[in-house]
Amino acid sequence: MKTRKLGATNLNLTTVGIGTWPMSGAGRTGWGPQDDNESIAAIHHGLDLGINWIDTAPNYGLGHAEEVVGKAIKGLSKKPIISTKCLFMWKPDGKVYMRLDRERVRIQCENSMKRMGIDFIDMFMIHWPNPIEYVEEGWETLAELQKEGKVGVIGVSNFTVEQMEMIKPIHPIGFLEPPYSMLERNAENGLLDYCGKNNIGIITYSSLQQGLLTGTIKTIENFAPEDVRRRSAFFKEPSFSINVKFAEELAPIAARYGRTSAQLAVAWILRKPEVTSAITGPRKPAEIEDNIKGGEWVLSPEDIAAVEKLLVKRQEALATLPK
Repeated sequence: MKTRKLGATNLNLTTVGIGTWPMSGAGRTGWGPQDDNESIAAIHHGLDLGINWIDTAPNYGLGHAEEVVGKAIKGLSKKPIISTKCLFMWKPDGKVYMRLDRERVRIQCENSMKRMGIDFIDMFMIHWPNPIEYVEEGWETLAELQKEGKVGVIGVSNFTVEQMEMIKPIHPIGFLEPPYSMLERNAENGLLDYCGKNNIGIITYSSLQQGLLTGTIKTIENFAPEDVRRRSAFFKEPSFSINVKFAEELAPIAARYGRTSAQLAVAWILRKPEVTSAITGPRKPAEIEDNIKGGEWVLSPEDIAAVEKLLVKRQEALATLPK
């Protein structure tokens, strides 16, 4: 697989990474029931096909996704690059809370390593800049953990340019993980440029907009009641129908090359040189195989223009909806 250098770091990531949010299982932050064996098979298949890194987080199933990763990598002769996060903790009753103070960030780091059966985290980041008054202390702690050899490259997720400017004097930022897809383009409003100018790597999440850009989702009726996507504005009417139609209209562009809409969505993200890698969340082996092919596809200017035309059409349709 193709790789790109992660900003100014010494890591080279494949252009597609394995995301584990959909492997959370049932629960508040999950996508509904998921077979762990299928998740492990998807991870193994992705690694066999050349993907070299996995993204996870404690909040994905309250530790469950990290445990799945631990089972998947146990016994492997060559371990993939592992990326995880700090911020979310939970009580015995499952109530979630956020902490970025020094003591709890250290506890979170240790807990993540235990769940995955590792003694070093290659990429460690702050999940969200909350609570904001502890962000600087949290970032100082990540820098300390790096100096102690417990974590490798440190980064942030869901930060604004202003928030990155706030912590940059404490320690250089290795990478940013923002949401970025055809349907979620806020990263284009300064974030991509800022990271490009400061040599900060970018790994994108929700690259397929939680499956919506695959063109296979027509309804949410079969989603589990607790599926987190039910709470997403992208999956709520009347905009949902517009998004489904947009995904369908991507298919003819992809079909000209014998490709899929999912591959087109991944390749579209990677058209930006500032982006190191796109995270996709497979729930079974066939899905990761499809996504990988998008990471190897370089779109022509004509294809990019064709997608942009559809995006303008979608935006015009959304503009007609009642406020």
